[in-house]
Amino acid sequence: MNSKVFMVIRILLGLFVLVFGLDKFFHFMPMDHSSMSEAAMGYMGGLASTKTVYLVALVEILAGLAFLLNKYGALMALILMSVSVNAVLFHAILEPGTIYGALILLILNIVVLFGYKDNYKDLLKG
Repeated sequence: MNSKVFMVIRILLGLFVLVFGLDKFFHFMPMDHSSMSEAAMGYMGGLASTKTVYLVALVEILAGLAFLLNKYGALMALILMSVSVNAVLFHAILEPGTIYGALILLILNIVVLFGYKDNYKDLLKG
């Protein structure tokens, strides 16, 4: 992959997850909870009541900083993949009308993983 293209995608993903991670702490983006299904509200309520949402936010913030600063990006891309897959599954099953952001997150995450593929060669040796 072209290094400039990878850099742009890495920075876009970094900004994306940094903003959404910070929003989980500071709530600066308006969210319309009235349109969420009861099942989605229950799931989100469970995440909030167990403080799991803060762990997800911390992972997003650390990943965003790693991508923006270009430090530990390969590691954070792997860790962020669990958040990306869960976001897509949440939206696919409970809120399909709002899946677009989660799909963008997953696609950017996969592209960044592919960009770091040389860092995973030792991990993937048989």
